[in-house]
Amino acid sequence: MKRNPLLAAGTLSALLFFACKKDEPAPTTPPDANTILGKYLNLNLDALPEYAQINYPVHYNPGVLADDNAPSINQVTNSGATLGRVLFYDKNLSRNNTVACASCHDQAKGFTDDLVLSEGFDGGLTGAHSMRLANANFYAGERMFWDKRARDLEEQSTQPIKDHTEMGFDASAGGIDSLIRKLQKLEYYPILFEQAFGSPEISEEKMQRALAQFIRSMVSTDSKFDQGYAQVFNPNAPGGGIGAPFPNFTQQENQGKMLFTAPPNNGGAGCAGCHQPPTFALGANSLSNGLDAGETIIFKAPSLKNIAVAGPYMHDGRFATLAEVVEHYNSGILDGPALDNRLRGPNGQPLRLNLNDAQKQAIVAFLNTLTDNSLLVEARFSDPFK
Repeated sequence: MKRNPLLAAGTLSALLFFACKKDEPAPTTPPDANTILGKYLNLNLDALPEYAQINYPVHYNPGVLADDNAPSINQVTNSGATLGRVLFYDKNLSRNNTVACASCHDQAKGFTDDLVLSEGFDGGLTGAHSMRLANANFYAGERMFWDKRARDLEEQSTQPIKDHTEMGFDASAGGIDSLIRKLQKLEYYPILFEQAFGSPEISEEKMQRALAQFIRSMVSTDSKFDQGYAQVFNPNAPGGGIGAPFPNFTQQENQGKMLFTAPPNNGGAGCAGCHQPPTFALGANSLSNGLDAGETIIFKAPSLKNIAVAGPYMHDGRFATLAEVVEHYNSGILDGPALDNRLRGPNGQPLRLNLNDAQKQAIVAFLNTLTDNSLLVEARFSDPFK
């Protein structure tokens, strides 16, 4: 039987065609976002941790929640706070990949550092003691840093990154633009920025918004104090019933609570006049606390939540213990033009409380009730990197 030359040629062409196709790599499906993230992070975009919805206890009433300093354009979202968490723990945000925000704000230490001054990316020391972060969203004065140089939490969040000592992306290193170019090369960031803001584009403003969302979500509501206050809270009583004995407190802790909350003219130390329960954030109108004579700078302090977890204390870390802090307010306040009037006696001179040892120890015992152990270990505030 004679072979049809046209059929033979067609068969040969088909064989050559399929041979060529076999040698080409098979088309692949691009890995999905969770696969990429999974190489670096313990995150699942389909099951993000909950940051936006907080189950506030009863004593966080509408008046308390009204002090939340989040602007309307940057309310906390799960995707935004998740991005902020990654940025917070990422050492790539430092010039030489050695430190992250979390290096100086350690979750286990109440988001502070137990050193007087923290160590920056190249071994230099920071200009101030690391500030605790819990309940930062309830500082109604808004301006941030010890010296209030940042207008809000958003602006504050990237200043350490651009500091020449802290994280190193100052002008000599190309500034924040240099960091952004660095982050654009990390394949998890376009995904996270897209998820949070609808675009993979990285900008300082988006970084600020995400970091601020994460920090604002660090709300402390589960301390021994909170558990006790929730049991006695009465919206119709003065101070919501805070003056009533807490059933879960010891006698010493209840005495310390009374001393902390009652004004000096009513047998107390008046601490709550500036450090306002239940958030213990600093009152917006608070002035200097008389650390140095002639003081003109008005410092902002963090919330007292988790204050007992780790010292030292004050912007310069001068006090190693809470007992020293209490003694300052008892006998060490110095006069100056910026001194808060609540820290002056009837004669206008710096206040002297003249507390005895038992009273001072009771205040320290009360400050220990502000420890929120759940915040120190909660997974959604922990390091997300593998």
